[in-house]
Amino acid sequence: MALTLYVDTARWRAHHKHVAGQFPGLVPVCKGNGYGFGHERLAEEATRLGADVLAVGTTYEAARIKDWFGGDLLVLTPYRRGEEPVPLPDRVIRSVSSIDGVYGLVGARVVIEVMSSMKRHGVSEQELPQLHSAIENVRLEGFAIHLPLDRTDGSDAVEEVIGWMDRLRAARLPLHTMFVSHLKSEDLARLQQQFPQTRFRARIGTRLWLGDHEATEYRGAVLDVTRVSKGDRFGYRQQKTASDGYLVVVAGGTSHGVGLEAPKALHGVMPRAKGVARAGLATVNRNLSPFVWDGKQRWFAEPPHMQVSILFVPVEAAEPKVGEELVAHLRHTTTQFDRIVDR
Repeated sequence: MALTLYVDTARWRAHHKHVAGQFPGLVPVCKGNGYGFGHERLAEEATRLGADVLAVGTTYEAARIKDWFGGDLLVLTPYRRGEEPVPLPDRVIRSVSSIDGVYGLVGARVVIEVMSSMKRHGVSEQELPQLHSAIENVRLEGFAIHLPLDRTDGSDAVEEVIGWMDRLRAARLPLHTMFVSHLKSEDLARLQQQFPQTRFRARIGTRLWLGDHEATEYRGAVLDVTRVSKGDRFGYRQQKTASDGYLVVVAGGTSHGVGLEAPKALHGVMPRAKGVARAGLATVNRNLSPFVWDGKQRWFAEPPHMQVSILFVPVEAAEPKVGEELVAHLRHTTTQFDRIVDR
């Protein structure tokens, strides 16, 4: 009786190949919780794809995954002086986003990130003259630019990359490899055509592992079902049921990430209106669960517990049976499953 991640393996891998075909030189990204699949599983899948580099989030992730992937590991979090040293093999490449960081990595393999319109990390245009001498003592693997997902100002992602290529070239810095993120395949083709001497390598995580929504599915097993009448009290807080129905105990609680939600960027009137409605209902203890039964997303009867959730299913719906499974719409990057089943 578990919260299970089912994977249509053939379909999932076919999607991987499709993405790899669109982005020659692809660098798969495996960070956080491994996009819901785990580091070990994604390392195996990256190897299956023939990837020579796997990008990870932190040095700690690199240390954990190094025995599961035989190629190079690119750490995406930029190096900072004073960080805790983590023993890593020479095949680990560090990202760096400052002149001081480059000087702090003497002899290391490095990728230097430039400041994009994300304005998160990166060397600025004004710092490029200093960078020219700083790279003499490192093994430069290339430059990187991390681009935003949305461009509400109508700007062109390709033009932003071209702008940086021109700046790097004007500073007489090597342009043999440029790592890019959040570009479309046609964008990558445009860049490759314009700069044939540079190898553009797309770092891709979400689109690669989660791009085919039909290939994966979470399901929680029904552990118990109790028939209740309107007014019956139940649960830790002894609330009253609003109508006749069933209290359904299903596998999947806060330890799995059920009921936990990261903030989202809302655009448009309708999504914002739904957000306001959800917030209003939450103030009267009405919270919609991610579990679906009899064609509808069902309400939590009370806040999810550590390993299970209790749902209220009205008597008009079909009665769930112990052992049946409910589909759960969960965010892969915040979910921890009990088991994974390849179909």
